[in-house]
Amino acid sequence: MVSQTPAGCLPFTESGPDGPGAPVVLLHGFGGDAAGWSLVQAPLALHRRILAFDLPGHGRALDWPEIGGAGIAARAVRGSLDALGLEKVHLVGHSMGGATAVLVALKAPERIASLTLLAPGGFGFEVNHRLLRRYAAATEAGELEMLLEQFFGWEFDLPRAIARHAAETRARPGAREALMAIVEHLVDGKTQKVLPRDALAGLNVPVKIVWGTQDRVLPTRQSHKLPGEVATHVFERVGHMPHLEIPDAVCRLIREQIAHG
Repeated sequence: MVSQTPAGCLPFTESGPDGPGAPVVLLHGFGGDAAGWSLVQAPLALHRRILAFDLPGHGRALDWPEIGGAGIAARAVRGSLDALGLEKVHLVGHSMGGATAVLVALKAPERIASLTLLAPGGFGFEVNHRLLRRYAAATEAGELEMLLEQFFGWEFDLPRAIARHAAETRARPGAREALMAIVEHLVDGKTQKVLPRDALAGLNVPVKIVWGTQDRVLPTRQSHKLPGEVATHVFERVGHMPHLEIPDAVCRLIREQIAHG
């Protein structure tokens, strides 16, 4: 359900009961939007309040006052938590949203109940910068479909609705330009900006990393040699989109994170 957005808050989709546990906040990746979480949000919302944000420059936040990379998105997320009166949340982030979640957690660790990161950005220098730049600039459904196939594992059958949704989103005035600007914040020439991964060990909350061995955007080896306090889950025959390729497994891992808080 699309909920009414308070002033200073990112647009969001909300579902599930407002019970005693901390709500779950979902942060999508580059070029996505809140709708991309549907396969995860619906089952999790059976027992927990779930909010999926549109990050600046994406979806219904296309006209957000400041558009840029994970740092700008993290400030927008923190402001949105304030606007909604959410003192503590479970953060789940994919790709750019994963980097955003890490920055939120490092800046305001007291507000985080757990951290679940799906193929997060910023965990190493390597990034498929050519794919991301082409994806940002594309507008036609056929081209978007060919590019989107590279975000998934080789055996995954890409639903055509995903490419159609991407094309419809790009048709909005300024959408393509926003993505082209954002990708240049994420990518520095041919590499990506790197987060302080070791700082995750200092977070006094459960941290899980989920990656696929067929990720063609961010190599799986970026999940290696993380601090011992971080639980790492690597799935065979999965690409860069685990929440769409293996949603049941992703839901199970998130449920483990939120079970005690």
